[in-house]
Amino acid sequence: MVNMDSDLRNRVVRPTQRILTGRVVRFMDGYPREVRIGQPVLVAVLTAASVAGLLVMLVRAALSRAGGGARRTWKDLKKGPEFLVTPVRVRDDKGLLYEVELHGHLPQSAVHPSDWVQLTLRPQDVDLPPRIERIVNLTTGQLLTPRTATVWSHLGPPLLIQAVLGAVLVLLVAAAVVLT
Repeated sequence: MVNMDSDLRNRVVRPTQRILTGRVVRFMDGYPREVRIGQPVLVAVLTAASVAGLLVMLVRAALSRAGGGARRTWKDLKKGPEFLVTPVRVRDDKGLLYEVELHGHLPQSAVHPSDWVQLTLRPQDVDLPPRIERIVNLTTGQLLTPRTATVWSHLGPPLLIQAVLGAVLVLLVAAAVVLT
């Protein structure tokens, strides 16, 4: 008996065009992939946030003896967020079977196997199939954009606000030093 997956794997093609139109054949099992975070970005954000953090610590110490919240470690921040990668098989009107990757999440009822879709693709690393940037579900008329975690969502609004305040503080001190 021939294994259907190994038979499909032999006939799967990677699309080279930016737009692919076809029927969704199958959603494969998803797996996590990590977003890479550049060390210079992380150092800049944490340095600026530390300036504001020191000021907040001084104010907090002067007003009360309450401790601050738990902070994430350098290792946790550097690791980066993970996002779901789901390989998708799509068959075009010529009968060719393509594999693409869906990064992130979509509403559960957004796309089903056998739906006719138009995919906007973005190339990735040469070892990886292109990723889906946008989906037009021609069966239901829905326009869908998968969303993944980003460096900024991983760092979080509190740390980013603290970094902006720290950068503003450093600029104010630098301006005062230059003007005096």
